[in-house]
Amino acid sequence: MKYTFPLAAVIALVLIAWLGSSIPGMQYLFGIVIPYLAIATFIIGFCYRVVQWAKSPVPFRIPTTCGQGYSLPWIKHNKLEAPTNTSQVVARMFLEIVLFRSLWRHTKAEIHDGPKLTYESSKWIWLFAIIFHYSFLVIVLRHMRLFLEPVPWLIQAIEFGDGILQIGSPGMYMTDATIILGLVFLFGRRLITRHMRYLSLANDYFPLFLIFGIAVTGILMRFYFRTDVDIVAIKRLAVGLATFQPIIQAEINSLFYIHLFLVSVLLAYFPYSKLMHMGGVFLSPTRNLANDSRMRRHINPWNPDIKPHSYAGYEDEFREFMVENDIPVEKELPPKAE
Repeated sequence: MKYTFPLAAVIALVLIAWLGSSIPGMQYLFGIVIPYLAIATFIIGFCYRVVQWAKSPVPFRIPTTCGQGYSLPWIKHNKLEAPTNTSQVVARMFLEIVLFRSLWRHTKAEIHDGPKLTYESSKWIWLFAIIFHYSFLVIVLRHMRLFLEPVPWLIQAIEFGDGILQIGSPGMYMTDATIILGLVFLFGRRLITRHMRYLSLANDYFPLFLIFGIAVTGILMRFYFRTDVDIVAIKRLAVGLATFQPIIQAEINSLFYIHLFLVSVLLAYFPYSKLMHMGGVFLSPTRNLANDSRMRRHINPWNPDIKPHSYAGYEDEFREFMVENDIPVEKELPPKAE
């Protein structure tokens, strides 16, 4: 069920957009109203999650360390695995966010007959994660040309580099193939790897099917159901959405509305899903804190102001009960008045 429900949900979304956009007058809903609602939901939800995480108390230093911490001058300190200052933390975060450094260090553990526990490298997870995420980033940047007029040179350079192979007509973008490759791997990993299949839930498969649907509809528009005749109207609609003056001036292929509707669903779903690791990685205390708990004393600002209570004061308060229970005391009870 955890495979079929997400797949059925994406198919239902495709049918809703296809049938809805075929009804006269509904293009305004699928081309303007729903995208605006999705963008608003994304921005509000993203900001809300980030603010809530930022407000969460972190009373202790809990950075993940797997290297030699700073100690004596003659012992080599691993500055990336156990950072002790802000610059080292920034360097560690940069490598984590840009190059997925923790995945590069990923190992796979297996139990064999004996029993024997073995560890081996799993660099392929890092490779396909890089392929998928950077393909997604390039595709998003490429689509910025629809919302900007004139198109900045940086977007043009990214588009040129992505299509430099010039395979077929129209030219095939490399990221069109690599994002499908990354999605197939991520989905296959959850099916083939036993522990991943056990841990995966329906909300792990839904974004994979949804992004796959977005990628496939985009490829179909470019190669099979050509929207060249609609490109001017699509450009005007996109620029209009960006400038808050949207206009649907011509009949646009229903495949475009399916593609746009799936993108809108992804935007609205993003802040309330595991995809929010994009923003959460910056606020993870296991990554953004320095490992300096032995260098400076950390006083928890959320603790109430507790006055010290000495043993002498404790005994004065409970001496009578201690004597009754044969607990030794330093001072005897005063004699009772007759």
